[in-house]
Amino acid sequence: MTAAVQARGIRKSYHGTEVLRGIDLAVRTGEVVALIGPSGSGKSTLLRVLNHLEAQDAGTVHIDGELIGYRQRGNTLRPLPDHAVRAQRSHIGFVFQQFNLFPHLTALENVVLAPVSAQRRPRAEVIAEARQLLERVGLADFADAYPRRLSGGQQQRVAIARALALKPRLILFDEPTSALDPELVGEVLAVIRDLAHGGTALVIVTHEIGFAREVADTVVFLDEGLIVEQGEAAAVLDHPEHPRTQAFLSRVR
Repeated sequence: MTAAVQARGIRKSYHGTEVLRGIDLAVRTGEVVALIGPSGSGKSTLLRVLNHLEAQDAGTVHIDGELIGYRQRGNTLRPLPDHAVRAQRSHIGFVFQQFNLFPHLTALENVVLAPVSAQRRPRAEVIAEARQLLERVGLADFADAYPRRLSGGQQQRVAIARALALKPRLILFDEPTSALDPELVGEVLAVIRDLAHGGTALVIVTHEIGFAREVADTVVFLDEGLIVEQGEAAAVLDHPEHPRTQAFLSRVR
């Protein structure tokens, strides 16, 4: 398989504290990668660097061979203008912890917005596809509902449909169930489960270890800004080799 994502030497600091300390990560086309680790280990920051919501201090990210956020002149990286970054980001789906739906737009309008405004696709075509996507996530009957009328689980499923509407080469999930009441977690995980192995690369920050074991091809354990251990999901989760991975999994099982 070709590499959908190639991150090399990623470093990121906030207020003098280095939260990513030289991350190398490769994700193959169609691969499902689960990022696990304790709070503050750098998982969400790494996700935001991958689609340039955060600019790294050092290192590079390539998605489908395209350098993200910068243009390279010799050995020098120069930041891309905002409109060029937005164009790159319009091909990368991102599902946030807190849904981030526009409250003044219906479910259907939330799904339609980015493909029309950022990708300049015909509105009628996008609306037809958006209705199919809402049906895919079990919300065909809620197309005209505003976010305030939806449960947390329904809002997150709209957010997933919105990400899919971009026809992305990569979808990033930042703890997609952490803001949900426990009884709503299953419905969102079921939708992500259906997406797994569908041909789009998925990178999922999650604390749901059983879910990671079920859907991920690869599990990556981060701690203190470093990748401590990575490998096939069953191997890392059932037979971790590094003491820090062993200690973390013994606490969360």
